[in-house]
Amino acid sequence: MSELTITLLRLGYLALLWVLVLSAISVLRRDLYGTRISDRRRAGRAAGAGQAAAAGTAGGARRQRGSSAPTRLVVTEGPLTGTILPLGPSSVLLGRAPSCTLVLDDDYSSSRHARLYPQGEQWFAEDLGSTNGTFVGDQRITGPTPVPTGTPVRVGRTVLELAR
Repeated sequence: MSELTITLLRLGYLALLWVLVLSAISVLRRDLYGTRISDRRRAGRAAGAGQAAAAGTAGGARRQRGSSAPTRLVVTEGPLTGTILPLGPSSVLLGRAPSCTLVLDDDYSSSRHARLYPQGEQWFAEDLGSTNGTFVGDQRITGPTPVPTGTPVRVGRTVLELAR
């Protein structure tokens, strides 16, 4: 083989090695910085004040009728302990994805882990095919399950409760 051929093979292997190194760095970068979790607590406080005022009038009318429907979702354990989410007529999506209603900073939750939704005066929890499962009380749920007020709902390491 000529010296030119050997030099070209060496340069080709060197370029291939750099492509491998750069692709490995790219994968590591995506793993570390790929999912952006926005801090909705700060943004939610400003918007939540307006929603709370609007919900307060509707919630006041609801309480006057003697309804026992929960009005808020409280995080009791996990990275977001103390977070309170006012409940409305729409469902609450739980998971790591930025599009979720409550974004969980939890390695044990899926991107779209579970959903809480109202049906009449009662709230139901539904697992959305998560890896680690969703628990209502101590029971792992497989389908839509009623969630009584004050019953813990575990999603990964995060525990939530419906409260009045």
